[in-house]
Amino acid sequence: MREVISTENAPQAIGTYSQAVRIGNTVYLSGQIALIPETMELKEGDIADRIHQVFKNLTAVCEAAGGSLQDIAKLNIFLTDLSHFATVNEIMAQYFEQPYPARAAIGVKELPKGTDVEMDGVMALSSY
Repeated sequence: MREVISTENAPQAIGTYSQAVRIGNTVYLSGQIALIPETMELKEGDIADRIHQVFKNLTAVCEAAGGSLQDIAKLNIFLTDLSHFATVNEIMAQYFEQPYPARAAIGVKELPKGTDVEMDGVMALSSY
């Protein structure tokens, strides 16, 4: 049985997808970019500001699904410039505790709205 997860505390889906979908104890998180939920505009500033916004958006969706960032089992990070990988690591350490999730960091040519970072993941809830 599929349950669509939706929250106003994260950017609304811009297209034919859901913010997340829960099937049993597994939640599939759609990609989040650094959109500010209230304005649907990209977060201004540097890459660090946008990475923080992405984690805030992921946090909101995780909470709407009944979990937290700590429940993410697999995190995918997409960057248009892999030289920002060290910045991602520094900021990720502020949001996650050990044991850290499995992770991939992927260099891509472009991302939606011309941003430079996007993240998606899979969350495993301990109970539901």
